[in-house]
Amino acid sequence: MIGLTNYAGVMESLMNSAEEKQPSSPLTNSWAKKQESSKSQKPNGVGGFVLVHAGAGYHSESKAKEYKHVCKRACQRAVDQLKAGALAVEAVAAALVELEDSPFTNAGMGSNLNLSGEIECDASIMDGKSLHFGAVGALSGIRNPVMVANRLLSEAQKGKLSAGRIPPCFLVGRGAHDWAVSHGIPPCPSDKMATKFSLSAYKRNKRKMELAEKMDTGHNQTKKRRQSSENENGSGCLDTVGAVVVDLEGNVAAAVSSGGLAMKHPGRVGQAAHYGCGCWAENACNMNSYSTAVSTSGCGEHLIRTMLARECSAAMQSEDAHQALLEAMQNKFISSPFLASEDRVLGGVIVLRCCRCVEAQPSQNFQGILVEFLWSHTTESMCVGYMSAQDSKAKLYGQDSTKGALVKCVTQREGRSKTKATSK
Repeated sequence: MIGLTNYAGVMESLMNSAEEKQPSSPLTNSWAKKQESSKSQKPNGVGGFVLVHAGAGYHSESKAKEYKHVCKRACQRAVDQLKAGALAVEAVAAALVELEDSPFTNAGMGSNLNLSGEIECDASIMDGKSLHFGAVGALSGIRNPVMVANRLLSEAQKGKLSAGRIPPCFLVGRGAHDWAVSHGIPPCPSDKMATKFSLSAYKRNKRKMELAEKMDTGHNQTKKRRQSSENENGSGCLDTVGAVVVDLEGNVAAAVSSGGLAMKHPGRVGQAAHYGCGCWAENACNMNSYSTAVSTSGCGEHLIRTMLARECSAAMQSEDAHQALLEAMQNKFISSPFLASEDRVLGGVIVLRCCRCVEAQPSQNFQGILVEFLWSHTTESMCVGYMSAQDSKAKLYGQDSTKGALVKCVTQREGRSKTKATSK
């Protein structure tokens, strides 16, 4: 079964003015939106777009409203940064901080507890302009792991350290914590990181493990443990959070953050910290026609062994983005030979790609970026939110996976947003 895939094309003028908007011809079951300004109008430099996710897994109906609210807040926070002139990498970090601060997401505050009853977080961020990357793994005692990853990225951009030493881009455990504190990021006591939700889940999971250990030994016990693990993975333990952003200048960035699997072994590092697995961002260049940004969610071991973020980014250079993502998810993930021994492959991605627009009769007053965004998942659900810098509020989407794919088309006329969805 192919998970849900959504697609929308947005031709966005980077000018905040009253504009005439006309949708272009459909592009493979999608619409593109074009905004043009008259030659007498002057641009004031407002633009950008953000797409966020609260994880691929299972989102209970009781918490659905909370997931949607946090996605909305994350979109708004990123857009506020873009409107203030921030670059994509700064805006995507701001979105992640909002997602990490929610007690309902498995990232930062309220993350899953490991076997020892401790919280260890993974996070990474990538800047498509500089191609720099920052990551932390198995990090404890820091409220917002993405802030440490972002600081690693920014410090690396400054060049070599004293005596010609290469600055780190990926730190783990105690070393990551000490580096963060030494660079002005305040520590947070571990007991303050846990919430009533994560603590109750830990106690419940611990009881299940204790019961399993009292059952038959040997093959039956191994089989039961595997089934128990699969059930936990399907019940909300995979809700890694992430975001992708494009800014006014067309730069892209991506980030991801996770508390990891529930009851994981201490020291385990998931895909959220691994290069090419948790997130990927790359501006267009001579080799690539499109700028791309990807953020993943799901079972870290599955995503690490397939390097899904980078694979999806590479696929986005195809003409048909929607078909390319479907094929990448099928061939590079679901049917990947690296996962042939897995009974169930769990994962999800959000993808953004963009390119500069070319007017038939170029003028100084029109500068646009075509933004296409999609998402796909093999899990039961995935909560997604998105927002343009010209939108008044974020749009939210959360639905169980279906066979085939759903194409979501977004158009805007006279400041009102209209959505059309068609099954494929």
